[in-house]
Amino acid sequence: MSTKKITLSALMVALAMILSYLEAMIPFSFGIPGIKLGLANLVVLTALYLFGPAQALLISVVRIFLISITFGSMAALVYSLAGGILSFVVMLILSRIKGFSVIGVSVAGGVSHNIGQLIAAALVVENLNLLFYFPVLLAAGVITGLLIGIAVKAILPALQKAQ
Repeated sequence: MSTKKITLSALMVALAMILSYLEAMIPFSFGIPGIKLGLANLVVLTALYLFGPAQALLISVVRIFLISITFGSMAALVYSLAGGILSFVVMLILSRIKGFSVIGVSVAGGVSHNIGQLIAAALVVENLNLLFYFPVLLAAGVITGLLIGIAVKAILPALQKAQ
């Protein structure tokens, strides 16, 4: 990996961490426990389109580990990894299918992130009743994925020109 790629990846991890931290500090609640906007996904989705899957996955996983170690717990790490990896895989697959826009990829990523966390939670607490929370998480994933996708679509052209 070149020095430029390492530097850009480190900057992207730092930006994702800052966005995660800011999101945790914003006293904005959707009125539903566990629902967040997912600002760090701005960075992961942008990295997927700018740098490719390997670098984007590295940025995502490093950010998850660092945030969990710094501000979270082992449970946060498990849930974040489950959601983050499933989301990444879904976004990667859809980003390669003609006809899926950045916004569509982001919506699918938001929904799949929530699904990954819900499955992890159901396995950890050994209670399938958590799956009844799925409709709420589905709606939240669509809304947050839409907002993140719109933002990435707006900034991506300028970033691609600057590369």
